Amino acid sequence: MLSLLTFRLHGTIPAAIGRELKASLRGAQEAGTDRRRAQKQFFARFDAVLDRAPIGPRYFENEKIAEVLAGEILMLEETGFRVHGFAILPNHAHLVLELPDDSPLSFAKAIDLLHLRTSTNCRRLVRPKLPPEAEFWQVGWHEFEVQKGAELIRLLAYVRGNARQAGLPARFQEWPYVND
Repeated sequence: MLSLLTFRLHGTIPAAIGRELKASLRGAQEAGTDRRRAQKQFFARFDAVLDRAPIGPRYFENEKIAEVLAGEILMLEETGFRVHGFAILPNHAHLVLELPDDSPLSFAKAIDLLHLRTSTNCRRLVRPKLPPEAEFWQVGWHEFEVQKGAELIRLLAYVRGNARQAGLPARFQEWPYVND
């Protein structure tokens, strides 16, 4: 399984915009738009909202917190994943991961564990800013199944260029949390 995953910090998309995004996806599917095309359109709108960062925390501006996430992502390779690339932005992260078909691991359980480990470790660093009962990550993640070949190449280019396209300063475009 080869996927583009997007994790976002809790509270980074206003509820009304989240409902609009979901409604537009349902509307596209009901109108007969190809499922894959509808998902791509949804992702483009979803990521544009995250890139604008209208609300919510921006914890990954702190390099120590970003390092925790980057380290955990790279450790996935020790469990059998292939990390094709990733980018960590102030309020979200994109990961392009592949789990071989013959792997005994469950993709969803491994990603749940990544979510849990990074949340626990990052919370320690933001403890003064985050009450104990507050969520770190938004529950779940956005997943888009990637086809090998040209689509993979385009998505990796997107992930590498996301900080520039989002208008973030050069520090985010060149910092060590963009992997390929």
